[in-house]
Amino acid sequence: MAPRGFAGPLYLLPFDHRGSFKSGLFGWHGVLTSAQIEEVAQAKRVIYEGFLQAVASGVDKDSAGILVDEQFGATILEDARARGYQTACPVEKSGQQEFDFEYGDAFANHIERFDPTFCKVLVRYNPEGDSAMNRRQAARLRGLSEYLRKASRSRFMFELLVPPEAQQLKSAHNDKSTYDKELRPALMVRTIEELQNAGVEPDVWKLEGLDRREDCRSLVQVARREGRDNVGCIILGRGENEEKVHEWLTTAASVEGFIGFAVGRTDFWNPLLDWRDGKASTQMTIDAVAHQFETFVALFEGVRAERERRSAVLPRT
Repeated sequence: MAPRGFAGPLYLLPFDHRGSFKSGLFGWHGVLTSAQIEEVAQAKRVIYEGFLQAVASGVDKDSAGILVDEQFGATILEDARARGYQTACPVEKSGQQEFDFEYGDAFANHIERFDPTFCKVLVRYNPEGDSAMNRRQAARLRGLSEYLRKASRSRFMFELLVPPEAQQLKSAHNDKSTYDKELRPALMVRTIEELQNAGVEPDVWKLEGLDRREDCRSLVQVARREGRDNVGCIILGRGENEEKVHEWLTTAASVEGFIGFAVGRTDFWNPLLDWRDGKASTQMTIDAVAHQFETFVALFEGVRAERERRSAVLPRT
C-alpha cells in the first residue's frame, strides 16, 4: 500500500532536541530536576513565540508548523494544535545510534494523545553499515509505518541521517564535506530504497542538505517510485550556518518534489545562547527567531515560485 504522501508546502520550525538542550544549552547531565525541566520548557516556549510572531508577520499559517517533543513541549503541542497549526512530534529516543521508541510499546498511546499532523522519527542508517542493526531498525520502523497507515490520522515523517562509515570517510580523504557531496547522496538513495522494500513508507522524507540539483532529483525519484507519487521531501538544517542552509534551501527549492524545510538550530541556537546568558531579552530572542524563520520561508518560496514560472513557460514537446 502506497503512503498517503503530503503535497506541501511545509515550513517546519523544529525544536524537538532533547539531549542537546539539556547538555549543550544548559550543561546539565543525568536526571533533571523539576526546576531544570521547567527551564528547558521555558526556552522552548521562547522559540514557539518566535514561530507565532513569524506567522503573525506574514508566514502562511497553512504552510507553517512546529516539531517539538512531548517531554518539554507538551503544552506547546496542545496549543499549536488548538490554533490549527501543523504539528510534528518525535517518537524516537534522543541521541541513540540505533532507532528505538521513546516510550517502548506504548508509543501508540502517546501519538493518539497529541494527534500530531506528523509522527516523526530520526534514524541513522547507512546501507554499508551494521546490517544486523539496520534490519532491527527497519523492523521497528515497519511496525510504526503500518500502525500509522491503519490506526492513526498522523502522517509519517522520516528524518534520515546517513553518517559515514570509517572506510567511506577514508575514501573521501577523511573530509566530511567531500563525503557529503560525493558519497552521501547515492547512499541516501540506496537507504530509501532499502527501507521502502522493507515496508517502511513515510509520507515525508526529512533529508540532509544536498549541494547539487541532480542529487535532489534522484532522491525525489526514489521517494516517489512505484506509485508513491504524493510523497514529499523536505530539507533539514543540521545546525549549519546561515550561508550553508541558504545554499541547501536554494538547491532544494529549485527541484519539484521538495516541498519545504525543517530548519531549527540555525534559527534559534545563537539567540537562545544570548538569552540564556542574559545578553538578550526574551522579546529580542523572539524577534531573532521569527526573523530568521521568515527569511528562510521567503527564500524557499521565492526560488520555488521562479521554478514554477519557468516550468509554466517551457514549450511543450
